[in-house]
Amino acid sequence: MAIGILSTLLAKSETILGSGHSSVVSMNLFVALLCGCIVIGHLLEESRWMNESITALAIGLCTGIVILLTTGGKSSHLLVFSEDLFFNYLLPPIIFNAGFQVKKKQFFRNFMTIMLFGAVGTLISFAIISLGAIHFFKKMSIGNLKIGDYLAIGAIFSATDSVCTLQVLNQDDTPLLYSLVFGEGVVNDATAVVLFKAIQSFDLPHINTTIALQFVGNFLYLFISSTLLGVLAGLLSAYIIKKLYFGRHSTDREVALMILMAYLSYMLAEFFYLSAILTVFFCGIVMSHYTWHNVTESSRVTTKHAFATLSFVAEIFIFLYVGMDALDIEKWRVVSDSPGKSVGVSAILLGLILVGRAAFVFPLSSISNLTKKAPSDKIDFKQQVTIWWAGLMRGAVSMALAYNQFTSLGHTQLRGNAMMITSTITVVLFSTVVFGLMTKPLIRILLPSPKNRMLSSEPSTPKSLTVPLLTNGHDLEAYESDRNLITRPTSLRMFLSTPSNTVHYYWRKFDNAFMRPVFGGRGFVPFVPGSPIEQNDEQWQ
Repeated sequence: MAIGILSTLLAKSETILGSGHSSVVSMNLFVALLCGCIVIGHLLEESRWMNESITALAIGLCTGIVILLTTGGKSSHLLVFSEDLFFNYLLPPIIFNAGFQVKKKQFFRNFMTIMLFGAVGTLISFAIISLGAIHFFKKMSIGNLKIGDYLAIGAIFSATDSVCTLQVLNQDDTPLLYSLVFGEGVVNDATAVVLFKAIQSFDLPHINTTIALQFVGNFLYLFISSTLLGVLAGLLSAYIIKKLYFGRHSTDREVALMILMAYLSYMLAEFFYLSAILTVFFCGIVMSHYTWHNVTESSRVTTKHAFATLSFVAEIFIFLYVGMDALDIEKWRVVSDSPGKSVGVSAILLGLILVGRAAFVFPLSSISNLTKKAPSDKIDFKQQVTIWWAGLMRGAVSMALAYNQFTSLGHTQLRGNAMMITSTITVVLFSTVVFGLMTKPLIRILLPSPKNRMLSSEPSTPKSLTVPLLTNGHDLEAYESDRNLITRPTSLRMFLSTPSNTVHYYWRKFDNAFMRPVFGGRGFVPFVPGSPIEQNDEQWQ
């Protein structure tokens, strides 16, 4: 019956194609599918295996099959994939909400580890996947791929999809793992996109020392500039709302200004050719630290749920479309004469992803552990396995980059391009479904209790050398009084841990003395009639 209804709607869409009303029919069907994903995801909430990502992929695949049957194999999707739609409208609310909702205490306590995984780890994975692609694919003769294509493959598949990770891990149950995997995912995506853009812009066949140095300098410039732009956008919104205090007359203006300033930071980064992912992420962190405390209580509740809702709908939209687009017959027709070779390419890419991730997670975790004093701050082997596994998923970021590199106006023309597009789809589907299905059970096996001491990065003793970046500072006296009881760290641990602690301590003093009096924040918003009332919302710190 459902197939018959869908067939009727699609037939109607074709008959009115010239009137432009077909897009309305497609959008109606797509919105109905989004509603179905949410309802089914709710019914599967208690499932050990399923989550909204996999549910949306499954519904997308089923819908694609039905559309193929009803259109005689001509099409499998309702909407045409658009990089602009993905990067300009779907990705910004997801990344911003992640920065806005993230537990900053956990994120900044593990900041150096996150940077190791996200930046250095991505470069290691990029090198292994690129070299592996050159070695294997040239022997397989899959098509006329150039050196830039092989390096682009490394950038495409070194990007772990933070959207997938958000659906699998929960920051309340596994705060340390969540902060590490998600924080790495954001920096990783930004690094991969920067690498991808650099590959397209540099003359790779004639690379030399000068070009290599320019590449490194360009990466550092993009990273620092993007972060500063996000911080400045967040501070500007905090200052405007604190000084003008829109909530006296309309909370709607407060909410609208926060949403628009967040989106403006992303689009400004795109305008200046910076990393918009990093920009909007740090804008979200700064807004949650300053701006959010300057608005009325009703605006706080509204913005918290508005950002989360926009992010949730965007995530479901992405996975639903990826599921439908996976069955696009045009892509598969080009490689239909050699299915074995297509499967082999996908298997090699999956193997390179596994090896590339293992090559940096375990060594860099050991280096990170050298900088930690408290056992609760160290990443044990079971946690390292979980981090390695949870970051194996690939998603819409890889899809968008692959489309950019290997298609022209959304159509695959060359055999090599078609092979890489179909292999990317296969890897995305397999990694999201198989790795995604097994991640939750794996966490329960390796780390069975959410209250397990090793699941939390909270120090179990005041002897910890780590002072959180955004704590209220009440435990600082206890920390100082117990400092003499701590065995002096030696070697690499003393070199790396002590400067980090000093930065945290002086940042807290600087924040209280200069930043919060100007930009507002917890405890620094004066009470006037109708002003926001500070409450003890520890989840925002």
